[in-house]
Amino acid sequence: MITMKKVLLGVFVLVFLGLSAWLGYYFYQKANTDPVVYKTEAPFETEIVKKTVATGSIVPRKEVQVKSQVSGIVEELHVEAGQIVKKGQLLAKIRIVPNMVSVNNAETNLQTAKLNFEEAKRELARYDQLYAEKVIPEQEYRKYKADFALKQEAMQAAENNLQLVREGSSRKSGQQSSNLVYSTIDGMLLDVPIKVGTSIIERNNFNEGTTIATVADMRSLVFEGKIDESEVGKLKENMDLVLTIGAIEGRVFDAKLEYIAPKGLDEEGSIKFPIRAQVVLDEKDFIRAGYSANADIVLDKRDKVMAIKESMLQFDKEKPYVEVEVAPQKFEKRMIQTGLSDGINIEVVSGLDGKEKVKVPDLGIAHI
Repeated sequence: MITMKKVLLGVFVLVFLGLSAWLGYYFYQKANTDPVVYKTEAPFETEIVKKTVATGSIVPRKEVQVKSQVSGIVEELHVEAGQIVKKGQLLAKIRIVPNMVSVNNAETNLQTAKLNFEEAKRELARYDQLYAEKVIPEQEYRKYKADFALKQEAMQAAENNLQLVREGSSRKSGQQSSNLVYSTIDGMLLDVPIKVGTSIIERNNFNEGTTIATVADMRSLVFEGKIDESEVGKLKENMDLVLTIGAIEGRVFDAKLEYIAPKGLDEEGSIKFPIRAQVVLDEKDFIRAGYSANADIVLDKRDKVMAIKESMLQFDKEKPYVEVEVAPQKFEKRMIQTGLSDGINIEVVSGLDGKEKVKVPDLGIAHI
């Protein structure tokens, strides 16, 4: 028992001596540690701009797809992508592949109309002689003359119908050939997706038809993008936008906001609102359709205001304050009123003098 007590006593003494040595070393290190010096910065005068960013693309305001009124095969193609065209300019000619049933019906109708016309012609010749001899009254003669004119018109209509079925056009005066495709607006050809020999489908109530060419007015471009629901309430029409186009380095373009969608779209769980802005271009500027772009939208702006870095702010029950240097490395808590922030700098409305120095919390600690 005596031996056990001696062992325990020896262990206790060793532990005590070890702790005493560690505490002595710790306080020695503390006493020889250099004092910390907190970095300070003075408020500065600057411009603060609060903005948001919308992503989107540059598109023509007016862009149309020109389609054919008849089905068939492209026989002639007079344009290619990149050309400037005028409204009414010929783009392509279509060779119609006629439907045999329709052709047969049209030919039958024409033969019937010709027979009716020949019969009316003979009858009119006979009644011409009878009328000249005053055998029949004028009223009866006019009836046969009108019947002849109707049969003649029916024959001409049947001839035109047959020609339309076969060729897509007729000789009738003033009628535009339906197998010729013309541009419907002035502009640039963005795309001509067909080639000579391509089979195409006509545009009708049941089919959109094959696109012959895409024409757009490249002098009037708009930015179409989307903005988050948290920012859309701050936007107003006629606000200024600054466009940055990824494909055009070193240039920014001005734009004017002209449309904000009244209804948002659900995209991957977040609501986005489409917007549109008119791009302001110089005469020498040329921007290709479809370029992706980012729009910086200025929500608010302050010129020549006193500000500090937002990272220097501290909060006490959500009220902002800073630590102001009142003596070398001595600081006091100062409540301030803040204004506009751009995420980096924040406006100081009151509570701080422009010559005072503010402590940078937890940053720039140095030893001397």
